[in-house]
Parts: sequence; structure tokens; C-alpha cells
Amino acid sequence: MQCVILAAGKGARLRPLTDNLPKPLVKVAGKTLLDHIVSALPSSVDEIIFVTGYLEDQIRAYCGVEFHGRKVTYVTQKEQKGTAHALWLCKDLLKGRFLFMFADDLHGQFDIARVASYTRAMLTYTTNTPEKFGIVVRHPDGTLAQMIEKPEHPPSNLASTGVMVLDDNIFKYDPYAKETKGEYYLTDVIQEYAKEYPIAVVEQALWIPIGYPEDIEKAEKILAARGSLTREYSF
Repeated sequence: MQCVILAAGKGARLRPLTDNLPKPLVKVAGKTLLDHIVSALPSSVDEIIFVTGYLEDQIRAYCGVEFHGRKVTYVTQKEQKGTAHALWLCKDLLKGRFLFMFADDLHGQFDIARVASYTRAMLTYTTNTPEKFGIVVRHPDGTLAQMIEKPEHPPSNLASTGVMVLDDNIFKYDPYAKETKGEYYLTDVIQEYAKEYPIAVVEQALWIPIGYPEDIEKAEKILAARGSLTREYSF
């Protein structure tokens, strides 16, 4: 199974830590975000496709052609044109089902393994501040009905955490149908894709978003209490 990891962003909210370092190489509890993320992937993942951009030479030098025992392929996103644009850069490399995620959030190993067992699925997490995230609404059968980015009046408190199992049928849809401030978001494509290819909404036990410098200390406290991302329970 292939896994696409978006790692091209500038990590502006994490400055000054990212002034001279790409966000995926920022360390949490002595390990880079990429080390945490890739080591938590299921054994079925045998190839990682990194979409890189900002300070990409550092990521390529750190990860090489094989990282944590998995083949690595790199795709460059020269301009920050959004998540849909980033995924479409990988179109010719992807075959069948694949895992999709970002290089700046930490997820429990068991949560990722569980979502990877579905034909198509996405991880979500119950949040007390739904207005800050992309919010998911489910059909009665538990599949995706709607995704709304940072809604003023949230219809649910389930946040999309960015980990999805998709397949190459997604490339049937137009990623550039809707533009938002010069970027094209995968959220808009997923809405159309899910109408024909149902996506199971899976709630996860652990999600540690890393957006600001203070989030690193929070993450380290959680990891210290757990021991690692491989523990089955959460705090």
C-alpha cells in the first residue's frame, strides 16, 4: 500500500522553529515529526510518497530513498496551491487504494491501522472547538455526508484529522473546480467523490495536532504519559 504524506508547507504558525527548518523535521520528544508519523504506519504501507516544497532538500537528505524500511518517492510542489493540487501531483504514481495524511499531526498507531482496514475511510476526532477545524457530518449508515471547513455554526463536533484511505477513482474529479484564495482544497473534491464512493467515518482515540510552538510541549506531555504512539489507549 502506498502512503502520500504532504510535507510542502512553510509551517508559518510554528515560527521561529521553522525559520530554517521544515516543519516535518521539528522534533517532539527527541524525534522528528516524520519519525513519529512514519513509525506509526501499518506494515502494509511499503512506499511513501512525500510531497515536499519548503526547504525540501533537508527532508530529502534526512529521509533518503528508504525511510523506516519503506521505499520513498518525492514529488515537488513548487507553489503552495492547496491540498488538492498537492495530491494531483502524485496522480501518475498512485495505483488502487492509498493512505493520505499530513506531515504535521500525530496519530495513534492503532487508529491508523484501523482506518487502513476499510475500503475507503477517514479519521475524525471529537473536539470542543469545532469552529477551528474541518467538520464532518455523517449519513445514518456512518459514511461521510458533508465536510465543512471551519464553520461559523458547526453542525457537529467531529473534526477531520486529515488521515484518509482513498483510491485512484478520486482522480475522476476536477481538483480545480473551486478556488479559495489561490488554493484548491481536497475537501471540495472529497465531497463529490464521496457521493459515488462512500467513505466510512472512523472516530480515533488519539490525535495530537502540531500547529503552534506551545503544541510541542503539550504533545511531549501526552507522549511521556503514553510512552509512544503505539499504545492502544489514550489520555
